[in-house]
Amino acid sequence: MNCTEILMAKDKMEEECGVFGIYSKEVNEVAQITYYGLYALQHRGQESAGISVSNFGEIVTYKGMGLTADVFTPETLNNLVGNAAIGHVRYSTTGASKLENAQPLESRYKLGQIAVAHNGNLTNAKIIRELLEDAGSTFNTSIDSEVIIKMIARKANGNVEDAIRSTVGAIKGAYALVILAGNKLVGVRDPYGIRPLCLGINENGDYILASESCAIDAVGGTLIRDVLPGEMVIIDENGVKSVKYSENNKKAPCSFEHIYFARPDSVIDGLNVYESRVEAGRLLAKQMKVEADVVIGVPDSGIPAAIGFAEASGIPYAIGLVKNKYIGRTFIKPTQALREQAVMVKLNPLKVNLEGKRVVIIDDSLVRGTTSKILIEIIRRAGAKEVHFRSASPAVKHSCYFGIDTAHREELIAARLSVEEIRKEINADTLDYLSMENMLKSLKGCDYCVGCFNGEYPVDTPTEE
Repeated sequence: MNCTEILMAKDKMEEECGVFGIYSKEVNEVAQITYYGLYALQHRGQESAGISVSNFGEIVTYKGMGLTADVFTPETLNNLVGNAAIGHVRYSTTGASKLENAQPLESRYKLGQIAVAHNGNLTNAKIIRELLEDAGSTFNTSIDSEVIIKMIARKANGNVEDAIRSTVGAIKGAYALVILAGNKLVGVRDPYGIRPLCLGINENGDYILASESCAIDAVGGTLIRDVLPGEMVIIDENGVKSVKYSENNKKAPCSFEHIYFARPDSVIDGLNVYESRVEAGRLLAKQMKVEADVVIGVPDSGIPAAIGFAEASGIPYAIGLVKNKYIGRTFIKPTQALREQAVMVKLNPLKVNLEGKRVVIIDDSLVRGTTSKILIEIIRRAGAKEVHFRSASPAVKHSCYFGIDTAHREELIAARLSVEEIRKEINADTLDYLSMENMLKSLKGCDYCVGCFNGEYPVDTPTEE
């Protein structure tokens, strides 16, 4: 568990993974660049970090448990020499949190070496794994990403591009892949574009792949475009080649990227994350009028929506919760008393802005309700006269199978209780969720996966438990 998951008592959907890749025509500091790219993607996973470097086809991998800055030292990075690299930061959605499940995964096969880093979940990984095991394959990890690298190795009959294309044609679910094979860097985005992946370039002409554009910015690159749903890009000494491996025309990126996962300074599928969150707050303010003295946001992802809410409602925005940014990875038992203590350590109320006030508190979502209840109690103890809770996304009623670690459905508070019952449960004076219609307005379109809200997913999923 990372500190955010522990301290927020698993009241959020957990982070996904982050992937990064860079290709240069000559040997340079690709490991160091990848390190900074992963640093920029650290919010997507804090359990493990890894980098694979290719020196014109010869691959070396180094990975470890913990944050990027904890795993890599200057000496480690200096020993990773090559012209291309991929990196991965992990939050586990399948498989236990241990070193053997850290990525990138590396393997030798008949065409040489290959390394793969994967963000997402495969819905048919178990079936494919059983078929591969029946055919004699052995697995070293418990993650579905190993299915991908094993399939590529089995299908490699002279052309790695064809092997990758055949593999991604067989797997189902959500995935963004960065792959080193031969002297090539390959990026693949799933047919629905559920997981994000973008392409950039730096001033030296090195091409970059990343889960979010903020990582391209962090290494001095410029965003070129998003990798399209169902697209494979092959980068080598000849430049970038695009292959459309799927003819699916139904685009369905994950709506929670804009709601919660992505950094606000990222642009995903042409939409600025910060602007979409501010707009969600504006629309939320118009749904249910409230008489209040101050609007506050839950750091960090609730703040843009709070700014938008304040702007549209005319209620002043203020900082109401101060975030401690220096909390270590301390294990805290999930008892109710310790949950409350943990949240208070992470988020301390700014009493001068709350005492005697009618407060509107905005969070990006309300998933289990545990932390929301504690935050409302903290705000009341700080002297607030009223506390009105607003969620900048619709009610989460269904589990997700595409790389987001939501609870089983019975743990999702909106799947069990009505809005009024939830209001009473979290002890809010009023409660409102952003409507589905307004969420789609904030995202400037309806081509998003919204299965966690209405149970309608773009591809077949297992039965919810």
